[in-house]
Amino acid sequence: MKKLLIIGGIIIIIFGLIVFLNLQANETKLQDNPYGTNDLKQSTIDLIGDENYSNIVMPDDLYEKVSSGESVTAYFFSPECQYCMKMTPTLMPIAKENDIHVYQYNMLEFSQESQPYGITSWPTLVHYKDGKEVARTVGLPDNPKEDIQAFFDKYDEK
Repeated sequence: MKKLLIIGGIIIIIFGLIVFLNLQANETKLQDNPYGTNDLKQSTIDLIGDENYSNIVMPDDLYEKVSSGESVTAYFFSPECQYCMKMTPTLMPIAKENDIHVYQYNMLEFSQESQPYGITSWPTLVHYKDGKEVARTVGLPDNPKEDIQAFFDKYDEK
């Protein structure tokens, strides 16, 4: 019986240590996060610091850029979307190679604020020009590298 209590105590201590270390890691990530709040879903926190998610845009900033008539490419994604998690590591290096700034809009955190853009599913890549949408691609393409490059070639000015 004593051995069982000792083993149970060790398991509880290990579990507590795991929870504590996870909370500490989250606090460190949240210190300089691009979202401006610490009230984030765990899947979003997990992406903080990932170079493929370094162009996060806040809803007001994206709205301002699009409304100003700027040429804007926005990528609407969710950290809980398996297709987004496959598309982003392909999309962002291609954008970087083409010197195109892609604003990344997190639908998990800002779904309510996305209404002006008519986003109903993701991943969605949209190009705006003169305040209007001129191109949209929805979902994970069959040939991601080729299709993303074709999208940039056709619609994005450098």
